[in-house]
Amino acid sequence: MAKQNNTEKQYLFDNPKNVKRLLYVVYAICIVLVLLDFVIHRHIYHSWESLFGFYAIYGFVGCVVLVLVAKWMRTFLMRDEDYYDRIELKQNKTQNETQEKKAGGEHVDD
Repeated sequence: MAKQNNTEKQYLFDNPKNVKRLLYVVYAICIVLVLLDFVIHRHIYHSWESLFGFYAIYGFVGCVVLVLVAKWMRTFLMRDEDYYDRIELKQNKTQNETQEKKAGGEHVDD
């Protein structure tokens, strides 16, 4: 049997089984937290805080709103793919022009 020469490093989440395990752990934690809603007494300030699963729903809605606001902000904050390349080209061009001015503005062949 020939041994495979696997020089590429394997990370924890490269294996799909590990990703599934992590998701199961997160789901289990979510279920435990929802079940604790029956047991834990909270000091509420508003009447809607006494609703079952209020904090889970509140957190989920908050995350969805954050994603939607970020997508909306992307429309006017996003730059073109070559934005930074254009800036670099402009800077190089101005540097070359200033160097030419310092050197007399002409290229002299010997």
